[in-house]
Amino acid sequence: MNAQQLKDLETELWGAADNLRANSKLTAAEYKDPVLGLILLRFAQNKFEEAQLRIEKDLPINPRKGEARAITKDDFKAANVLFLPDESKYEYLANLPESEDISDALNNAMRLVEAENTDLAGILPKSYQELDSDLLKELVRVFNTEAVRSITGDAFGRIYEYFLMKFSMSGAGAQEGGEFFTPPSLVELIVNSIEP
Repeated sequence: MNAQQLKDLETELWGAADNLRANSKLTAAEYKDPVLGLILLRFAQNKFEEAQLRIEKDLPINPRKGEARAITKDDFKAANVLFLPDESKYEYLANLPESEDISDALNNAMRLVEAENTDLAGILPKSYQELDSDLLKELVRVFNTEAVRSITGDAFGRIYEYFLMKFSMSGAGAQEGGEFFTPPSLVELIVNSIEP
């Protein structure tokens, strides 16, 4: 994806997400953390899938059985990737049956990610019940397009920064001077994930 395509995608994603907020009763401050949490979860799944392909390719074959051993969460940790339990994967959430409560599923997904990745304990948003379920389903769809599913590398870091900038312009969560406070462990996770 070239720079112009990424810029167009940032604008498209922000437009879709902000339009959903504008049609709700939410302020930008109430909306910011859940949206940034979805971006992080989508990015984590992309990295997880990339790593899974590399890990599967590199697993040694057992000569007696003629097959490779099963992948473990330690393999993902060694690849510097968040381990995602099935119920915290973005695809699981995007394909959740209509009868399931999306806010409960998202809150649970965040708790599962924190449980498997203790550096994130207490950091990920778990207030999805405050958003309307139809709004949440649409937001999940916004970040589940083919263009977003195929993003790799530091493009997600740029999208995250773009959303932070747009939220800061709307006054959402900005501290004095328009600066945001992002927990250090989340900053470290993002930096390690994009591998600058």
